Amino acid sequence: MKNTFGQSVAVTLFGESHGEMIGVVLDGFAPGLQVDEDFIRHQLSLRRPQGKISTPRVEADEFSIVSGVFEGKTTGTPICILIPNTNTKSKDYAKGLPRPGHADYAAECKYHGYQDYRGGGHFSGRITAALVAAGAIAISALRQNGILIGTHISRISDIRDRSFGSYESDIEALADLTFPVLDAGKAEMMRACIEDAASEGDSVGGVLETAVIGLPTGVGEPWFDTVEGVLSHALFSIPGIKGVEFGDGFALANMRGSQANDGLRMQNGRIVTTTNHNGGINGGITNGMPVIFRCAVKPTPSIFCEQESVDLAAKQNATLILQGRHDPAIIHRARVVVDSVAALVLCDLLALRFGTDFPK
Repeated sequence: MKNTFGQSVAVTLFGESHGEMIGVVLDGFAPGLQVDEDFIRHQLSLRRPQGKISTPRVEADEFSIVSGVFEGKTTGTPICILIPNTNTKSKDYAKGLPRPGHADYAAECKYHGYQDYRGGGHFSGRITAALVAAGAIAISALRQNGILIGTHISRISDIRDRSFGSYESDIEALADLTFPVLDAGKAEMMRACIEDAASEGDSVGGVLETAVIGLPTGVGEPWFDTVEGVLSHALFSIPGIKGVEFGDGFALANMRGSQANDGLRMQNGRIVTTTNHNGGINGGITNGMPVIFRCAVKPTPSIFCEQESVDLAAKQNATLILQGRHDPAIIHRARVVVDSVAALVLCDLLALRFGTDFPK
């Protein structure tokens, strides 16, 4: 199984949900980048469960940076971050009765039954904590170069947040929100929707919208390494992400070219587009406008409703009634994972475009 992503800046994930620890190796970062451990802790806190709308499993996420950082700055050699698992209940998981919507059966087929099935093993959303820790370093590096990333919950069920307005102020406002919604009034409605699903033993999904500002023009490659292609590749690795669209995405299919095209004008000595239907990307390459994309997050597959499964050993149909601690929604926790993955991808793309000492 390949667990590494990236060309110039590469990320390798390891560990299992109920193993001793999880971790990440981050290779290719320029030397001399500031590493703020308090910011890593802050980012991990945004991923942490939140009361009735999250799983009761709460991990401390105490991390150790064991290589690649010296006196608070990157050395240019591989960075390794370890995060112990300290709050597990492995008895809640039975082997041989795959959970619908999970990777249990697919993993059984690929690894011939040798996989760690407890809590989803290596396929668990628990592993995203390591991505967030690595992503915090990338987010800081981008911010030092004037590049900002922000994600909000665009929709849960039929409850919609407002879209980005003033990008910089909206991104700054989102940075400290554990429930990332731009319209505070919609936050309580969304929380209530999640709690309603949880009270019925069910779950909900939704849509996340992300904005990236400050990217230079000319980043990305035509055809196979487009900005959309590389970002999508990484974003689809996040558990629960089942759709990604850029700009107006699928809505472009209902437009005419005269509506979908973004006109070009001069503004304060630089070229801008009058609209941003294409999400800041043309021909797979950044055009200097905000990069906008949305991710569809499916309902959490761990639900407490009776479900159909199979007994793999007996090769017969079975009924599954789930045990354990699970999220009725992951969308609010997934936000910081999306930010982190986007930051890691952009650091890789920027290093490929401007050299291995970028970001600097």
